[in-house]
Amino acid sequence: MTLKQPELYNFKVETITGQETTLSNYEGKVLLIVNVASKCGLTPQYEALEKVYEQYQDKGFEVLGFPANDFGAQEPGTNAEIQEFCNLNYSVKFPLFAKIAVKGSNQHPLYQYLTETKPVATQNPGSQLDASGSGVGHKSSGILWNFEKFLVNRHGEVVERFAPDVVPDASVVTQAIETELANS
Repeated sequence: MTLKQPELYNFKVETITGQETTLSNYEGKVLLIVNVASKCGLTPQYEALEKVYEQYQDKGFEVLGFPANDFGAQEPGTNAEIQEFCNLNYSVKFPLFAKIAVKGSNQHPLYQYLTETKPVATQNPGSQLDASGSGVGHKSSGILWNFEKFLVNRHGEVVERFAPDVVPDASVVTQAIETELANS
């Protein structure tokens, strides 16, 4: 009997250099999937993402960065410009993918799946962000802003979602990563 591959691994994506692939390349790893942007007040999180990536990569962890221009046109560049920015400013070594839409009518199927699977994000106490997609306002399951994070376990299950202002190296995030890395 063959086990069915989790739906997450079937999503087709394009690398930042234009190669089509699927997330099946990351099967068996703990993933932190993040929508990123180069001209956002949260852009310095690239540094913390890289730090967490380097800290846990050898234990079976990957950060997957998906540039998106859905919030205040804060990711206007081409894929090549985004890659250059990340390399020059933050020495990003974790995988980056081609720019996608993470909300709205052109929302990438991966983000449709992520937000439907885990509709509520863990937030910082007293945060001014909510899930309205505008940064402030009423609640919904949409992506709040740039740098929202989804934690996926080794079995392809979305186990946690972190609001954009929950930094990647916050203890709530690293503890969740460590818990998933300890599970086989």
